[in-house]
Amino acid sequence: MLDSALAALASLTQPSLLLMLAVGVVAGLVIGLIPGLGGTGAVAILLPVTFGMEAEQALALLIGALAVVHTSDTVAAVLLGAPGSASASVTMLDGYAMAKKGQAARALSLAFLSSMAGGIIGAIGLTLAIPLARPLVLSFGAPELFMLTVLGVSLAAVLSRGNVAKGLVAGCLGLLLGLVGIAPSTAEYRFTGGSLFLADGLSLVAVALGVFGLAEIASRVGQRQQPGAEIALGHGWLAGVREWLGHWTQVVRGALIGIWAGVLPGVGATAGTWLAYGQSVATAKDKSGFGKGDPRGIIGPESANNSVEAGDLIPTLLFGIPGGVPAAMLLGTLLTYGIQPGPAIVTDHLDLMYLIVWSFAIASVVGAALCFLVTRPLARITKVPFAILGPGLVVVMLLGAFQESGQLGDLWVMIALGLLGWLLKDTGFPRAPFLIGFVLAIPLERYYFLTDAVYDGAEWLVRPWVLVFLVVLVAPAVFALIRYLRRRRGTDADDRTVEPAGEDEGELSGSVWSLLTAAGMLVVFVTAFLVAGGYSPDARLVPRLITGVGALAALVLLLVEIRRVRSVPPTPAQAERPARRRFPGVAVAARTFVWMAAFLGLVALGGYVAAALVFVPAFLLYVARARTRTVLVYGLVTAALLVLAPILLPVELPLGALMTR
Repeated sequence: MLDSALAALASLTQPSLLLMLAVGVVAGLVIGLIPGLGGTGAVAILLPVTFGMEAEQALALLIGALAVVHTSDTVAAVLLGAPGSASASVTMLDGYAMAKKGQAARALSLAFLSSMAGGIIGAIGLTLAIPLARPLVLSFGAPELFMLTVLGVSLAAVLSRGNVAKGLVAGCLGLLLGLVGIAPSTAEYRFTGGSLFLADGLSLVAVALGVFGLAEIASRVGQRQQPGAEIALGHGWLAGVREWLGHWTQVVRGALIGIWAGVLPGVGATAGTWLAYGQSVATAKDKSGFGKGDPRGIIGPESANNSVEAGDLIPTLLFGIPGGVPAAMLLGTLLTYGIQPGPAIVTDHLDLMYLIVWSFAIASVVGAALCFLVTRPLARITKVPFAILGPGLVVVMLLGAFQESGQLGDLWVMIALGLLGWLLKDTGFPRAPFLIGFVLAIPLERYYFLTDAVYDGAEWLVRPWVLVFLVVLVAPAVFALIRYLRRRRGTDADDRTVEPAGEDEGELSGSVWSLLTAAGMLVVFVTAFLVAGGYSPDARLVPRLITGVGALAALVLLLVEIRRVRSVPPTPAQAERPARRRFPGVAVAARTFVWMAAFLGLVALGGYVAAALVFVPAFLLYVARARTRTVLVYGLVTAALLVLAPILLPVELPLGALMTR
């Protein structure tokens, strides 16, 4: 193992790998400043760039971005009180309070160093996990790997913040879309509707960028409010360093909590940082300063922020079970290179695992150092309204999705999935189980049929680790039943209470929109169940199991939503308003998706550059209400970059019908 670790470190001295790592770090720092993107957006945007690269170069690029995206999102949280991601909102509680006292430099110093240390400790945790878990991983066969895939989707659904039924519905929907295409067991086409375009399944890039990227743009483009005036940095960088050294135990505890949160499927950086913040408060003798500028309120969460991503890589690489969305996309990247996580990677690609470790640690240090140097210009980016960033992001994301297959059909699918992602987000469905299910759908089916071919009947169910995984799978349901029974013994008020959908509930959660979404999901699962009946027994087995579970969860959710709508009627003031005023985000999102569809229509007609020259200025003028100078400069820069992209990079631009005549 030491030889593999040293060989991986030596490989990082290659100019191509160093360049990709540096590009990833810079891209991650910039993307971290854009609200709502975070690690998911960083990996999704950079993923198309990796096409044509060697596996080592692609991983250096993606890991470089993932390791630092939570370092830069602190800048806006501290200086502007406007966090770049949900996890940075925890840091904002004490960081912004310190900045208003003239201690911004001190707060940022604490944040950058804690984030760097969290990344290094996370990399160490990943390093230690490799030799400790290797014997266990090598002892796993198809039954254990099958149970792990089931466990990964189930725990992501159950442990995601919010309604368990919504998590299960989202996970089953992701699994169902992951089954579109050729069945691995029988080579039959499933859920393609006779379209050859869908024969190879849905594109991971299109799914990820649609459900998370375009959906986030549609949600935020109507947020015209700008952050407040930037607070002066002042002095105190060295004071922050000295104070950070005095709280090293907080750093270690926060990083360890982050690693644990990363290992658990569906928990993610936001929950990890809140857990670390709670730990900082719980272990403090004097708690009065928290929320008012206590440095411990920055150190704990920031240490957990980066270590979460490293912890997420442990189950992803060793067992092929991603704990979160960025790791799910990394898993998909490995699979495209023919690298199978689990026993295969620890035997045949051990040097690649250590390359990931070194890349994560080095990127964490470099990212923190760059943040110390360029904090002020980074903060200026965060003051740009999202409506102005939106058209550029749409152009980049759609172009990225086109690179995987070179088909415009993928872009239409991406917009449709963007609409789905927005609906899931705003009605309170967790999207992490959806993407994890999408990535694990084919491995789940493959491991099942391999298990069925090797073992007679159900004898594989009595294997020791399979029994352990079954217990872990059933445990959340048992605990949920116990909590339900305890509530039943409580007061009448508790009996009537409907459990909320979690911190990330959208504008439409609990409304009639949420009810209609649940009904729509039920229709989708029932229809897919019936369609699967036309396939051969082997080809329909897994789809029918998934759609059966999904339909049951959707039915339970529909009943809950009906009860919620009946028990919480709208107030008289709400009832008098027209629907578009009660839910303004719906109209904004609808218009945004119409703009995206119009752009894609122009692409199909006149090509990408011509379409962008029309779309970007028009969006800036009519949606963002930008100044004329901004529109001209933005449009010309976008066109210039699109013209240069095929020359400087292995990028292909879509050609329109008028250009191919």
